[in-house]
Amino acid sequence: MRGPIAPPQVPLAASRAEVFADLVQDSVERLERRWPQLADIDFLVLEVPRLDGKGDQAAWSDEAVPLGGIIPARDGRRARVVVYRRPVEIRTKGRDERAALVHEVVVEQVAELLGLTPETVDPRYGED
Repeated sequence: MRGPIAPPQVPLAASRAEVFADLVQDSVERLERRWPQLADIDFLVLEVPRLDGKGDQAAWSDEAVPLGGIIPARDGRRARVVVYRRPVEIRTKGRDERAALVHEVVVEQVAELLGLTPETVDPRYGED
């Protein structure tokens, strides 16, 4: 017999990408309580960074695969914070560790976008 193991409304049916996007959203909601201006920023999840180095991505080497990035607002488009799912997943073992790293990446990117330190964006940054 082939088919889904669980009905779609059961969390087991959520894809890894959906679960990851939920971690990013949880992190953003946590920060929005302190920084309401984050409602004006789009938060995106991409599988991996682009390799071509064009547009919003800086060139990177084998030693430093980025976990996230920012795209400043321009030409009437809102600023964006990007979290790269696969590099984060590879560096973490479980959901809690992944959630902590996602939050760290989101805090670092928001800090860069706002011109602040990560500790200013989230006073608990780096405590783990």
